[in-house]
Amino acid sequence: MAQRITVDPITRIEGHLRIDCEVENGSITNAWSSGQMWRGIELILQGRDPREAWLYTQRICGVCTTVHALASVRAVENALELEIPINAQYIRNLIVAAHGVFDHIVHFYQLSALDWVDIVSGLKADPNQAAKLAQSLSGWHRNSAQEFKSVQDKLKNFVSSGQLGVFGSGYWGHPAMKLSPEVNLMATVHYLQALEYQRTINKVVAVLGSKTPHIQNLAVGGVSNPADINSPAPLTMERLNYVKSLIDQIQNFVKQVYLVDVGAVGGFYANWTQYGAGVTNYLSVPDLPTDPKGEEFMMPGGYIPGGDLGSFQEIKSFQDPLFEDNVKEAINHSWYEGDWNKRPYEEETKPNYTDFDENGKYSWVKAPNFKGEPAQVGPLAQVLAAYAAGHKPTKKYLQAALDVAGNIAGMQIPLSALHSTIGRHAARAVRAAVLTDTLPTLWQDLVENLGKGDTQTFNPPSFPKGEIRGFGFHEAPRGVLSHWVVIEDGAIRNYQCVVPSTWNAAPRSHKDKKGPYEASLVGNPMAEPDKPLEVLRTVHSFDPCLACAIHMHDEHRRDLVQVKAL
Repeated sequence: MAQRITVDPITRIEGHLRIDCEVENGSITNAWSSGQMWRGIELILQGRDPREAWLYTQRICGVCTTVHALASVRAVENALELEIPINAQYIRNLIVAAHGVFDHIVHFYQLSALDWVDIVSGLKADPNQAAKLAQSLSGWHRNSAQEFKSVQDKLKNFVSSGQLGVFGSGYWGHPAMKLSPEVNLMATVHYLQALEYQRTINKVVAVLGSKTPHIQNLAVGGVSNPADINSPAPLTMERLNYVKSLIDQIQNFVKQVYLVDVGAVGGFYANWTQYGAGVTNYLSVPDLPTDPKGEEFMMPGGYIPGGDLGSFQEIKSFQDPLFEDNVKEAINHSWYEGDWNKRPYEEETKPNYTDFDENGKYSWVKAPNFKGEPAQVGPLAQVLAAYAAGHKPTKKYLQAALDVAGNIAGMQIPLSALHSTIGRHAARAVRAAVLTDTLPTLWQDLVENLGKGDTQTFNPPSFPKGEIRGFGFHEAPRGVLSHWVVIEDGAIRNYQCVVPSTWNAAPRSHKDKKGPYEASLVGNPMAEPDKPLEVLRTVHSFDPCLACAIHMHDEHRRDLVQVKAL
């Protein structure tokens, strides 16, 4: 007889997510994904000036800020058919590429690694042997026995005090934890180092975006950064050189630590390449445009039905009807009025909570679909699309990750292993390495263009009478993000955000097919149902952001929560 378990809330994510599972004979046989907050940002935007939308939408989340800002201005620019100065494209690209690297580092180390790494086990490690292991995997200059011993001593102080801090409440000693004490210590050392390097690359966002989170420099038509390398304007050569120094600092950490650690975890947990595939329709979009119209990109994107790379359909521009005509959202199992499946332009946002009904409505998250089918989005979709498109940097770093995993596992890891929980982590590390390589190129392109005397960063928009529509997409760290706007007489009439975690955390579709989280959990092992580590492993591999998929709003504008800083 199946045992029912509920994990609520799923932690180490942004927002509130509930997962219900049925477990039988040590395996998950059914699952439901339920978003537990309502996103009302669409209603807040109705009637507002389209040029302001990006300021509001990036407040959807405290992590996914720059990405919403960018998708928002792209949606309005798309409606206006407005071209963007090439300097603005380079500046935007630098910001979102740096944000992507920051986000991927944080996701693996701070949000997911503790599903695989038994921190307390590191106390039993021999620091010299742990350092020797790390040195055999890469030439990272901070893999010294001295640093490993220092971290182990800090960990001992944590444990002896009885206060594990950020490492508290973990499933230490869980039977699904398989790493040796030395590997656990290595991962703990890199966990702490990651805190330094994610902060370093995030400074690029702060310098070019005026602050982070919630950048301040975007505008419909470009960016607000005045640029002149020979004057005291805000974007000077001095500041650009500082940005370059930050970019240089992140290179080795991503390639010699992050990419290698993910490969190592994949090798030690090679059996987890058999779990977590779920929905294998993959959707990604091209990004990092290198022209004013959004027709040439550094990163390709497209649709892969049924995991068949040979059937890859490329999305080629910001105006491509392949994307615009095939994205819909259904609410058959979502707490909204009706049972429709509509294009975002025609959607309504009318909340209607009716309690949790696994056979009816059970989530605030809508159910997006592409060509009528659920789709998985995220770094795995992006990496597979880039691989199918013949993108050389993606192929290079993907092979590097597979080689590390294969050497440790003592077997060749095939490309098909990416359709898994571990595969999503590998793809995210590959994506981070590729983005890291784009940063110096983007920086050089910007400096050279400014050096030619082109300092334009903004084209002013002009709104016509009548109705116009537009969509803007961005390949965000968690996957395809798109904003959809209907503008009438210069004001927003309708606005919809179809975000990565809406795609992945979706409930059953209008055809009653499981969403990606739900489908990926079925078949997963479950050693101890009262300690559902395996649920966390697979769900965390998507990097959930439920604050983006859903959002809290009170139409009476009352305070919903108060936070006191001590």
